[in-house]
Amino acid sequence: MNLYKNGNYTVMIMNDGTKVRYTKEDSFIPSFAENCDVKITDMCSQGCPFCYEGCTKFGAHANLFKYPFLLNSLHPYTEMALNGNDLDHPQLEDFLISLKRKKVFANITVNQNQFMTNFDKLKELQDNGLVYGIGVSLISGEINDDVIHHMRLLKNIVLHAIVGILTEKDISKLKNRGIKILLLGYKNLKRGVSYMESNSHHVMKNMSYLYEHVYEMTDWFDVVSFDNLAIEQLDVKRIVPEDKWDEFYMGDDGHYTFYIDMVKGEFAKNSLSQDRYPIGDMTIDDMFKFILEKNQD
Repeated sequence: MNLYKNGNYTVMIMNDGTKVRYTKEDSFIPSFAENCDVKITDMCSQGCPFCYEGCTKFGAHANLFKYPFLLNSLHPYTEMALNGNDLDHPQLEDFLISLKRKKVFANITVNQNQFMTNFDKLKELQDNGLVYGIGVSLISGEINDDVIHHMRLLKNIVLHAIVGILTEKDISKLKNRGIKILLLGYKNLKRGVSYMESNSHHVMKNMSYLYEHVYEMTDWFDVVSFDNLAIEQLDVKRIVPEDKWDEFYMGDDGHYTFYIDMVKGEFAKNSLSQDRYPIGDMTIDDMFKFILEKNQD
């Protein structure tokens, strides 16, 4: 368990990844970002037809040490969620070592195929304290017992599934298997636009199933969590008592976290935002303060 002070409140991060904030004040006012969602590459050979980042096998890697002000200004116990085909990045391990020295919690997301192919490497990274949590992006229709077995062998594993892509059949294979799941909203960006245009009936059918069964899913999975877009698309608030909502909701995008695209050298409120700003020589705190001020405009 780790404790740290941020603004007028204290953050507690438990060993299983659970985060709790508490304060004696009426509201939580952060001094710095708790979490940064960071894209480190546009290179990916998976070719997911709905990829909202538009990644391809010809995409560029970010230079992870191009922005020293960013790296040097990270606060201890910040959570950094690295996105993209992380394991193919040639600087990844050196970058993770730098984050560990800063006492930053690095979480990475890998495709289901990458997870199975690189299982030993992921275990090594986690055993060495270079990676804290691992998100495994579901390939719809391809979940099997072997994948579930391997997910149970590592710590802090969460299955990532996209609303509209996750099917009823997928859920039937996954439920009651001791799995933590994070539901991510469908992002109608880049290849996500064309996929929606061609497969709207399929996507909406899957969304409707989740909408109707989202409450039951809390019994089927050890933990069910949502990004803010999934909360909106599934109207999660309708199934949560008001007092519990205030207890569990972790805040709007841009209030405790923000997005950094290290490939393009930009930052934004979140990965959906079309309002992007150059990193330049800004620190993490500079960027977060900028986003907070934009939220007030």
